[in-house]
Amino acid sequence: MPKEYSSKFKTEVIRRYQSGEPILALSQELRIAQSTIYHWRKEYCSIKTANRTYTPKEFDALSRRLEKLEHEMEIIQQSGYIANVPLQEKLSVLESIYRQPGNTCSVHELCEALDVARVTFYNYIFRRADHSKREEAQVELMRLVQQVFDDSSQRFGAEKIRVTLAESGVRVGTKRIAAIMQELGLQSIRPDAKKQYKKQQYKKQNLLDRQFTADHPDLIWVSDITYFKVNDYWMYLCIILDLFSRKIVGYRVSRNASTNLVTSTFRIAFRERGNPSGLTFHSDRGKQYTSAAFTALLQKCEVKQSFSATARPHDNAVAETFFASFKKEEAYRREYTSEQSYRKSVEQYIRFYNELRPHRTLKYKTPQAFEEAYQERL
Repeated sequence: MPKEYSSKFKTEVIRRYQSGEPILALSQELRIAQSTIYHWRKEYCSIKTANRTYTPKEFDALSRRLEKLEHEMEIIQQSGYIANVPLQEKLSVLESIYRQPGNTCSVHELCEALDVARVTFYNYIFRRADHSKREEAQVELMRLVQQVFDDSSQRFGAEKIRVTLAESGVRVGTKRIAAIMQELGLQSIRPDAKKQYKKQQYKKQNLLDRQFTADHPDLIWVSDITYFKVNDYWMYLCIILDLFSRKIVGYRVSRNASTNLVTSTFRIAFRERGNPSGLTFHSDRGKQYTSAAFTALLQKCEVKQSFSATARPHDNAVAETFFASFKKEEAYRREYTSEQSYRKSVEQYIRFYNELRPHRTLKYKTPQAFEEAYQERL
């Protein structure tokens, strides 16, 4: 029968881990399996952000709230309600918020929320009779900058726009034009366009080429999303698998297959695995993985991104195989009565897969045992 440990004992072990003691050393000293301490880490480790520190329970609640808000925004966007609101009504609402004392929302945020062009908003508020001539001049200058920019087929930067305006008798500084361009969201051709082009081409490369092996943990991760119907709605499961040990190092369940499902799964896995360096992340070309938000996150973490070729599921065969095993060995054998029962089933199966299920590729060791054996050799 497994030994029971008190919450106080678990908390003390995790406190020592957070103070810098390795899990391997704690496991050997206390005669506790490393997998058990890893599980306690998920349960008791605090999660630090730029603003505050969360308990795992608080962080989960915050993640659920964010997921709910994203779902609500998707409903609003899909309803088409905002698109049907008359422009004058939108502008009136935006102006009332913009002029509220203590308003902290930028013009960019306000206009994006109601899908209104910033130049349209500025024209609306600056052309009213109670505004100064300078504000009217600013609106006119914004119109001219937009016109020159469009006439150049979005090629001209601030300096070329300044020269063009000067030729027509409008004298204005480059810095002011640059500020207007930033406000209007105008971006000319970049000096490093060739570099960015090559970067984009490289970004879509398949760096694995179906070579599903790694020399050590946290060298190559593969990821995918699957879905399963529970009652009358779909549940989405995102997993991240380490190719070295075939261990699931991160997963998350959601009602929405949004970009946040992928980014949050990666953030948690990346943090729990100690922010590994030299990592390659492989996936298919789903919109969640090719999104600007996820790509920027990987670049920030200095992670190389690899993609399967279009319509080539075998390029991500390891992740596909895990999902096939999960459905055959778990999901198709259950009758889920609620979202909670599905979530619990996923959690239990992944624990079983990592810690108890022998893997043929690993010479019939479990992913957890295979990884621990590697750590012991070190």
